[in-house]
Amino acid sequence: MMRASSPALSDPPSPVEILQNLIRFDTTNPPGDERACILYIQHLLQSFGIQTRILAKEENRANLVARIPGRGKAPTLMLYGHVDVVTTTRQEWTYPPFEGKLADGYVWGRGALDMKGGLSMMLHAVLDVVAKGCPPAGDILLVMLSDEETGGRMGAGFLVDQYPETFDGVRYALGEFGGHTNYIGSRCFYPIQIAEKQLCWMKATVRGPGGHGARPMRNGAMARLGKMLTAIDRRRLPIHVAPVARQMVETMADNLPGLRGVALRQLCTPCLTDFLLKLMGENGKTLEPLFHNTVNATIVHGGEKINVVPSEIMVSLDVRLLPGFQPEDAIRELRRIIGTDIELEVTRFDSSPSMPDMDLFAFLGDVIRKIDPDGVPVPLLMPAVTDARYFARLGIQTYGFTPMKLPPDFNYFETIHGADERIPVSALAFGARALREVILGYAD
Repeated sequence: MMRASSPALSDPPSPVEILQNLIRFDTTNPPGDERACILYIQHLLQSFGIQTRILAKEENRANLVARIPGRGKAPTLMLYGHVDVVTTTRQEWTYPPFEGKLADGYVWGRGALDMKGGLSMMLHAVLDVVAKGCPPAGDILLVMLSDEETGGRMGAGFLVDQYPETFDGVRYALGEFGGHTNYIGSRCFYPIQIAEKQLCWMKATVRGPGGHGARPMRNGAMARLGKMLTAIDRRRLPIHVAPVARQMVETMADNLPGLRGVALRQLCTPCLTDFLLKLMGENGKTLEPLFHNTVNATIVHGGEKINVVPSEIMVSLDVRLLPGFQPEDAIRELRRIIGTDIELEVTRFDSSPSMPDMDLFAFLGDVIRKIDPDGVPVPLLMPAVTDARYFARLGIQTYGFTPMKLPPDFNYFETIHGADERIPVSALAFGARALREVILGYAD
């Protein structure tokens, strides 16, 4: 791995400026075309004397790796994230999604939250440390990735498979999702991701009698499809209280006064879980997938002519499994809901560790408390998946840690991937400061 030369003396661009520049590269995936954005990052790092390496499975699907030398007093810490973003098609935006508009105290644009905002925090923190000549205790491995939004096979998956030696000596990494505020009552919590659910995609094949569209068809494939979709919509898969979810809920309950804390703790009582989740409104919707394996029907293929009743329909099912569960567990749970006459086939399963390494959690929590003394760090089980699952194959524990102090009325989950994605300028400054504290304080 190439090393950095002597540090530059100029101040780095602000997180806002970096983010605006990142947003202006349209890295919608598919197709991705992340190379130009990665080259911008390369130029920025090299202007501060940091040498870089670009690795790509395909020319336009570039990834960047850089190492900032430390003092040799701690293991290497990795900071990573992805530059690709999801589509803006058929969304109505207040400002153009790739303009990087600064307005009303926010930076607007696709990727502001997921996850070019986090990258701007990382880049500013690294450049600030280099510019001020403050080498960290250990090396910092900075990795900018492509293709996370469509599975990571051009990005993290490619690097882990083809260049595993790049990550020698790395035990801990900071990546996306956790660290943004979550308000319950008057308390401000900072969920730090320590684990995530497992991706398990399936194909359901629904069969039934076919025939001419002029003849009424009862209990055909379409009717059976309707019954399956209705069953999935109306019935949850069974409740499971995973250790990470229990730890998260109990930590929050310990910091909530009165009946609110008592009620939250009872989420871990299976006979009460779904009832309490319903009472909790929007917070309940956020917590629900932490207590269930989940399934959503996402794509339907069936029928070729309007006057022909199809005898076979294929449905793509997006199944997400709690840590420790296997595809056969999901199939067994689904059978109880949809019956046994529908064929289920697993098309992809990306496993994740069943138990996280928590050794870095206390340190990250201390960083949050230093910047926001009223904030309460809590462990987070991520209901979706990130590139962390690839690095876990190398024994690397990722913590989702791109801290953002957001306004109480800002709905993160509705804004991410949606129209008018944006991030407060103050949240960018907060996150950049937190990551700088991590870089300088890690194992020192």
